[in-house]
Amino acid sequence: MSSSGNGQTVIMKGRDIDLALGRMASEIIEKCGGGSELALIGIRTRGDPLARRLGGIIAEMENIDPPVGTLDIGVHRDDTDHPDDQRIFGPTEIAFDISDKEIVLIDDVFFTGRTVRAALDALTELGRPHRVWLAVLVDRGHRELPFRPDFVGKNVPTARAERVNVRVRETDGDDGVWLAEVDER
Repeated sequence: MSSSGNGQTVIMKGRDIDLALGRMASEIIEKCGGGSELALIGIRTRGDPLARRLGGIIAEMENIDPPVGTLDIGVHRDDTDHPDDQRIFGPTEIAFDISDKEIVLIDDVFFTGRTVRAALDALTELGRPHRVWLAVLVDRGHRELPFRPDFVGKNVPTARAERVNVRVRETDGDDGVWLAEVDER
């Protein structure tokens, strides 16, 4: 890891993210199979472009085109102080039936597990998948709920007073992952 000069430590650069996604795609194919039952769903906001990239990599590796969707979990969050604080980041866009599918749920950072809980609640409103797998670009630890990702791009031990910042080119203009101290003044 190296310092970027703005108080953040570089964890992954663009090339590192590409390599991690390629490895994760191979693991997904190995564990989930590359058949017609495989589908990828990215959690808004940065899980969405990561899911699309993984879908493209899997398509190239296996000559299949797994369906890819986007899941908004805003109304299912339990870590806001008031229901009015539950923001909706964008619509859920899943143009396929998730019933009996091997769903790979994708997010950028795995932290407490609360996002996964909310995502599972949102998914059950849409159908009953055969199995749900979890893929994350960065696992930073500090679980509060009993979830564990199945596919991880990089494990990064962190302190609670740190923040993992992920940028993806589709949303932010470039790719990278940084570790930063949180100013709690």
